[in-house]
Amino acid sequence: MSDAGCRIDVWLWRARFLRTRSLATAFVERGAVRLTRDGRQIRLDRAARPVRVDDILVFAMGGRLIELRIEALGTRRGGAAEARALYILAAPSAPGG
Repeated sequence: MSDAGCRIDVWLWRARFLRTRSLATAFVERGAVRLTRDGRQIRLDRAARPVRVDDILVFAMGGRLIELRIEALGTRRGGAAEARALYILAAPSAPGG
């Protein structure tokens, strides 16, 4: 895929949220990931959907709701530090609002 986009399953795998691409594919196809781009939010349902830098992803994992902004697409599945450089976690909201 070009520098402009990357498949969501590949990105989740590179960012080390899921151990294998097949697990990432199944996760996305269950409708577990929401993407916000240009103020529009959609639920991703196909692993081939592209994500881009500055997209916001929201998904539940390990009993926690994760919201992040994509900072880079990456070129490989590297170590933890390399994976962590691909995104910025959103600040948790205050309880009650």
